[in-house]
Amino acid sequence: MKKILLIQPSPYDKNHKPVKKNKLYFVGLAMPLLAAMLPEGWDAEIVLEIIEDIPFDTDAELIGISTMGHGVIRSIDIAREFRERGKTVIFGGYMASIMAEEALKHCDSLVVGDAELVWHDLIRDYEEGKLKKIYEKNLEKGFFSTPLPRFDLIVNKKIGDFLPVQAGRGCPNTCSFCSVACLYKGSYIKKPLKEVVRDIKQVKDLGFKKFLLLDDNIFSDREYLDKLLMEIKSLKMEWMSQCDIRIGRDDELLKKLSDSGCTTLSFGLESISKESLKGMNKAWANPDEYPDLIKNIHSYGIDVSTEMVVGGEGDTLQSIRDTKFFIEDNKITVPRFYILTPIPGTKFFKDMAEEGRIIREDIYSFDGREAVHLPKNMTPGELTAAYWDLYESLFTLRSILKRNVFRKEFMRKPGKYLFYLLVNLFYRYQVKNRITPNIY
Repeated sequence: MKKILLIQPSPYDKNHKPVKKNKLYFVGLAMPLLAAMLPEGWDAEIVLEIIEDIPFDTDAELIGISTMGHGVIRSIDIAREFRERGKTVIFGGYMASIMAEEALKHCDSLVVGDAELVWHDLIRDYEEGKLKKIYEKNLEKGFFSTPLPRFDLIVNKKIGDFLPVQAGRGCPNTCSFCSVACLYKGSYIKKPLKEVVRDIKQVKDLGFKKFLLLDDNIFSDREYLDKLLMEIKSLKMEWMSQCDIRIGRDDELLKKLSDSGCTTLSFGLESISKESLKGMNKAWANPDEYPDLIKNIHSYGIDVSTEMVVGGEGDTLQSIRDTKFFIEDNKITVPRFYILTPIPGTKFFKDMAEEGRIIREDIYSFDGREAVHLPKNMTPGELTAAYWDLYESLFTLRSILKRNVFRKEFMRKPGKYLFYLLVNLFYRYQVKNRITPNIY
């Protein structure tokens, strides 16, 4: 049997040590899918580094490493170690896809775009000793298909009480800083409904009562989502996903979401500044509407998690401080923030480079812990300090309790809010150690 080791790396902490946890809640889907697509005669092992150690002495001959966000620095170090041991290393994931030329310096072969479309060719070429440097193919329109993921390779690990299922990829919006926009360029591609239902049933058959609907924006196709919700409702499971905040205007759809078992939606609100949103190519979002939209979503029993960035064109030190009150006033259960960072390959990187506003040449220093571009209304140092001040102000015990316990919904589902409380306490620990909280 030939063997491949598939690795989901952990990002580094401030001491250049891989971040570790006792349990991983948000499990990735790529590795179980690729394991399911291996031809006969191949075995696979999946390593989730945040909860386990990487077996560098593995008997696997082929090593597949994911590259996501700031974890790409760890991906490169892992690749270097395996290549020194004579292993063949494959890179994939968003960061490798949008920085292909750079990524090729650190691996033997690279998958750009959707790995499922080229996986059979890559494995065949490896077997024949004809491995190419780049395998590239992107989903463009219509539907895509996948086999049942190999969850048997991860269910015995220390993971949470839900598994991922995917319905669509891509997003019709093209925010300038977004890696998804780089790859899908405003397109949204869906899986056939019968496959999504099949995948949810597998999660249920494995004994899970919840699933995470992995999707860049489930609000991208209203008709498709409508049909999907009818199918999900019949399965009687709880689920979470992410989408466009404008879904808060659609009472009919919110009712269907609630009835189908949706408990939490995550939204990329980005900023409370209109000018910042305009600068991010997100002028369609109106922060003046955010409170009413969030309130309406809450009214259907759906909790709101948010992701926002600081350092946009309209951001000031005061607007960043005001973001704290926005989060608390709107009872955001789990807020996450990022310093606006010019990731190579994005429109934002191109714009900042052309304006001479990138202050560091070493892209591997873009770790998300400090500003690397010149903001419009403050110095990079002031932005970095304001970012961590915002996080620290929202992850005090008082703020955590205010957002998750001292709310009218707590008594209806105390277990859910106690879980959010634990997530917030872990984020509090990470913030104190200058680790950017993220979904994992």
